[in-house]
Amino acid sequence: MLRAVSLKLGRLYRYAKLAVLCSLAAALVLNTHSLLGSLQRNALSERRFLQLHKCPACWGTSWCRKFLNGQLRLESWGRLRLLDFFNVKNVYFARYGEPREGSRRVVLKRLGSARELADIDAKICRRATGRGRCELPQALHSTEFARLNGDVRLLTPAAVEGWSDLVHCPSQRLLDRLVRRYAETKDSGSFLLRNLKDAERMQLLITLAFNPEPLVLQSFPSDEGWPFAKYLGACGRMVAVNYVGEELWSYFNAPWEKRVDLAWQLMEIAEQLTNNDFEFALYLLDVSFDNFAVGPRDGKVIIVDAENVLVADKKLIRQNKPENWDVWYESKFDDCDKEACLSFSKEILCARVTVDHNYYAICQNLLSRHATWRGTSGGLLHDPPAEIAKDGRLEALLDECANPKKRYGRFQAAKELREYLAQLSNNVR
Repeated sequence: MLRAVSLKLGRLYRYAKLAVLCSLAAALVLNTHSLLGSLQRNALSERRFLQLHKCPACWGTSWCRKFLNGQLRLESWGRLRLLDFFNVKNVYFARYGEPREGSRRVVLKRLGSARELADIDAKICRRATGRGRCELPQALHSTEFARLNGDVRLLTPAAVEGWSDLVHCPSQRLLDRLVRRYAETKDSGSFLLRNLKDAERMQLLITLAFNPEPLVLQSFPSDEGWPFAKYLGACGRMVAVNYVGEELWSYFNAPWEKRVDLAWQLMEIAEQLTNNDFEFALYLLDVSFDNFAVGPRDGKVIIVDAENVLVADKKLIRQNKPENWDVWYESKFDDCDKEACLSFSKEILCARVTVDHNYYAICQNLLSRHATWRGTSGGLLHDPPAEIAKDGRLEALLDECANPKKRYGRFQAAKELREYLAQLSNNVR
C-alpha cells in the first residue's frame, strides 16, 4: 500500500512539473517576438551573461576563447532567458563544437543560485569596503585574498583552513596538489603559489572559498580513475564539465539487473573514496539521487556534484595522532524522514583514519529502504525478485549498512554488500 502511494506521489510530481512547463510555453507563445530573438542569440558569447566583468572574482578564463568565439551554444529552450527563473541551480546544457572532434554535449554551471552569487559579491564588498555593493575587481585588492600575493611562496593550511568543506582540515600535501593541478593557469604543474599570476591566484582562492567543486574535479580527475565528471574549463562565472548522462534518479524504476549493477558501482565508489593508494579520504557530505549520473554507453556511475566533499589526509592524521585517531568511527544513523539526510561531524572525519561515512551515506540515502526521494521510498534496490526477497540476505545487509545493530557492523556489512552485489551483477549479465 505504501509503495503504491509513493509511486502516485512521484507521478503527481511529474504531472505538476509538466503543467508548469505547459503554462510557461503558453506564455512564451504570447511573446513570440522576444521568443524568436532569444532563440537566435548566443548568450554564451556575451561577456555580461558570462559575468566576465567580475573577474578575477570569478572561476577562471581558460575557456573564454571558446565561449566568445561561439563554439558553445545553449541547447533549444535553454536559450530562453525567461526560463532562468526556473533554473534555480543555474545549470545549463550546451553543445560544444571542435573542427576535428565534431559536436558534443557539455554541462555549464554558475556554481550557485542567483541569490548565492549575489551573496558572494556582497561578502567581498563588505570585507573590502564595509558596504554591500562595490566594484569587485578593485575591491578584491583590499581582502584577505590579496594578502596571499606574489610574495607568498606556498598556499598553507593556516591561510585557508575552514574556508570550505574541501579545506576544512587541509594538509600541506593537499594544498600543494590543488595548486599544482590548477587548470586555470598556463603554469600548471607547479605547487608554488607565487608562480601564478595575480588574477589566477585570486581566481583559485575565490573558488576555494565559495565553491570548490572545480578544484575537486581538477585535483582528483576522471582521467586518473576518480569517479567525478571531467573538468573542461571556465569563463567568468561559468564552468564547463563533461556531460555524463541521465541522473541516477531516472534509473529508479529500471530493470532489476540494471539497478543491481548501479548499486554495486555506488558501493565501489564509497570504497574508492574512503580507501585509496593516495591516502586521501574524500567524504561525500551531500548524497542524493541527483548528485550522480550514469553514462548511456558504458553505464558507469559518476559523481556530478562535488561541491560538498571533505578531504582528510590520512598521512597527516597518522603523523599528528589526534585523540582516538586510530579508533574506528561509526556514523550515527539519522532517521529524519526527509530527503538526503546525513548525520556527521566534520571534526571527527578530519581526525580518524578509519571512518564508515561514505558507506553510511550511500546505503542510507540511495540503496536501503530508508532512502526517500521525490515522493518515492524504498531506495534503488526496491522490489527485488521473489527469490532474493525470500533469501533475506540483501535486506539484512542493507539494513545493517544503513543502521547497524552490532558494533562496527556497518564496516562488515559494506564489505559483504559489495561482494554480494558483485555476485548478483555477474549472475544477471
